[in-house]
Amino acid sequence: MRAARILMALACVAMLAACATRLPAPAPVPALDPAAQARAEALQAARAGALQAVPAWWLEGRASITRAGKGGSGRIEWRQDGPAFEVALAAPVTRQSWRLAVDGGGARLEGLEGGTRHGPDGQALLFEATGLEVPVEALSAWLRGLPADEAVHGPARLEFGADLLPARLEQAGWGIDFRAWRPSIDGAPALPLRIDARRGDAGVRLVVDAWSGAEP
Repeated sequence: MRAARILMALACVAMLAACATRLPAPAPVPALDPAAQARAEALQAARAGALQAVPAWWLEGRASITRAGKGGSGRIEWRQDGPAFEVALAAPVTRQSWRLAVDGGGARLEGLEGGTRHGPDGQALLFEATGLEVPVEALSAWLRGLPADEAVHGPARLEFGADLLPARLEQAGWGIDFRAWRPSIDGAPALPLRIDARRGDAGVRLVVDAWSGAEP
């Protein structure tokens, strides 16, 4: 069983085109004065309310996943519909891909050798099949610069940058750095364009090329 899991992990890494990169060190977060901190928190509350009013959204971009110095990269699509979501990762060079779908009935992982796999938890299913640690259950919130449900993922600590947008989020042992944002346009809330997340020797980098349906 252990040998099979290792082979599956190696296959997934190869599928992702073996293009791992080391995440940069967390960027320093400025110390805001009390007035700026209050303003940032008020803006975040308004942004969170606007985003949570839109349960269905979609993004596409580029993702890099690493663990213990190894990993790979590929194109990513994420489709969210309330609590249900689908995430697909494809390597342009090898033309291989996998797709993880999670809804109220559990998780389904397609595209890996051995056929479709099922399980009650998306993150656990992905780790069991590939050895890659991706916090998919929390990412639907983190991708939009929001803390995940604290009742499920534990307390969150959010720090803001000089632009009063989230700069760093710590939750569930992960540190998430928001390194670039799509600014607010015509009243639509700002959305992250580049995200680096790390926990121990695991890392996830995401560069968003397009958002759709994520704003009112």
